[in-house]
Parts: sequence; structure tokens; C-alpha cells
Amino acid sequence: MTCVSGGCAMCMRRRGFTLIEVLVVISIIGLLVALLLPAVQAAREAGRRTQCQNNLKQLSLAMLQHETAHGRFPTGGWSFVWVGDPDRGTGRRQPGGWIYCILPYLERPDLARLGQGLAEPQRRAALAQLTQRTLEVAHCPSRRFADLYAYDPTWVPRNCDLVPMVAKSDYAANGGDLVIASGVGPASYAEADDPAYPWVDFSKATGICYMRSEVGMKHIEDGKSYTYMLGEKYVNTTGFDLGDDQSMYTGYDVDTIRTCDLGLVPRPDSASVGDLIFGSAHFDSCHMVMCDGALRRIAYSIDAEVHRRLGNRRDLLPIDDRQF
Repeated sequence: MTCVSGGCAMCMRRRGFTLIEVLVVISIIGLLVALLLPAVQAAREAGRRTQCQNNLKQLSLAMLQHETAHGRFPTGGWSFVWVGDPDRGTGRRQPGGWIYCILPYLERPDLARLGQGLAEPQRRAALAQLTQRTLEVAHCPSRRFADLYAYDPTWVPRNCDLVPMVAKSDYAANGGDLVIASGVGPASYAEADDPAYPWVDFSKATGICYMRSEVGMKHIEDGKSYTYMLGEKYVNTTGFDLGDDQSMYTGYDVDTIRTCDLGLVPRPDSASVGDLIFGSAHFDSCHMVMCDGALRRIAYSIDAEVHRRLGNRRDLLPIDDRQF
């Protein structure tokens, strides 16, 4: 007999699912999620990598515009105890580093003017505000957001007030293939302006940006296509890193400048020390921009000698395009 009301016990039993059926469905859903999740994560990382590349292109364009306007790339500044000063120009007299010097070319002249023309106490306060101004273009989205991060006051800043949190950068300029100890630099503006002050000798520096640098295109003897301008920097994942503890507007320091000394090849972020090297949060390579503005993906497996040569602007040693 056929039931037309749907209320009999047999019909009610047919509306349910067995435990086995439920488990099978759950297993299928779990399998689909397991298959799709890596693809979703890969797509997201591809998007973050593209944004990182765009950031580097913007920074390199600003550096090239600076070179065109002044005949030299932005200076590396004095040391990590100094930040940029709006009344000190863009050359050797400027205590701030390359990121500070290119602010006008990143369409942030407002930040470059903070503290301009002010007396000492007011200028120190204004420059402290500067150290807390973030830039989206200075951050790799695969690593972190453009936010304020803990500042390690190894030394009290010479020309700005002390703050607990500062804006940082995930990118660094090419300091060459030599590691030159620089110290903390002058204790005051008067000392820095004294012709007799014993600045550390950087005449043998081979990079684009270093202490009080004034390197222009005319100084790149190896060719613009074969010399690094800037790239991603390595960061220790433990949160304790001498190469990531200062403001990005600081002067010459490993926070904003890295080297290509032999053996110091790029590598992915990890818990080990690496405050001198380039690297990134990407799993297989880091991005570097050459002095002609071309962006290159540099594999972590790059030959150490090739990497060193790319960091030296004047060694006149040959480099095969297929090697990097």
C-alpha cells in the first residue's frame, strides 16, 4: 500500500541519514578543504608577492628620481642614533638615511618638512613624530602590516625625543660587499660640522648607499643592470633583531642598509641571526631592484660570488645573466 500522507513510520525513517553516511560526507568535505586550502593560500601569497614587487618598484623609482634631481642616490646618513633633519639637505650634511631622503619623491613632502625651521626642543618633538609615521610602501605584506613596532633604545637619539614604538621598513639599500664598522657617529651637530671630526673612512665602500654616501650613476662602473640598488631585508622571526630595532628614518644602520659580503647570501626569514643580509618572508626567493630600475627575483640558492659581485658597483668582474 502506498502512503500519501508521509506520516507513516517507514516514510519517517527514510528522511534520516545513517551515521556512516554523515561520516562519509564529513570526510569528503574535509578532503575538499584540504585540497583547496593550499591553492587559496598560494593565491593569497601570489597577491602579496605582487604587492611587494610594486612597493620595491615605487621605492626604486623614488631613488632614481632623487639621483636625477641631485646627481646622486640618497645618502645613507650618519648612524642609527640620528634621524632625518629637514634643514640639512640631502648630501653628507644629512643625518637621516635613504628612506628619509626620498620622502618628497614618494609624494610625502609633508613628512620631509616635519620640524623644518624649528628650535631645538620643538624640532626634537617633531622628529619624534616623524619616526612614528608609517608608509605602506615600506612594508612587505607577506611579513607584516604597516604599523608601529617596538623601538630598542640602544642609545638615546641625538636629534629626536625617545619614543617606545616606531615605523620600520622591510626593505634595505645596497651597502656593497664590504662590512665596515661605523660606530655611532658624532655626538652633536657642532661636532659633525667640525672639519676636524674623524669620520669613519668609507672610501673603499662599494655599494650605492652607506655612511655619508654621495654615489651617482657615474660611479657605477659595472653597469646599472648588474648592480643592486635595493631589495628585501632578512628579519629574525623571534622578534629580537639588531637589524630591525630602529626607525626607518634613521641614519646609516643595518635596519635600512644590507651588504653582499662573500658568504652573506639572501635567505628566508628564520630564528637565526642575519642582520647584515638581504632576504625575505617569501619561501623561495627575495626581490632585488637593479640600478636601472629592473626588478629581479633572486633565488636563495644564488652563488655567493655572483651575489657579491652584484653588490659591488666597481669591481669590473663579469656576470652572466643566467647566473641570477
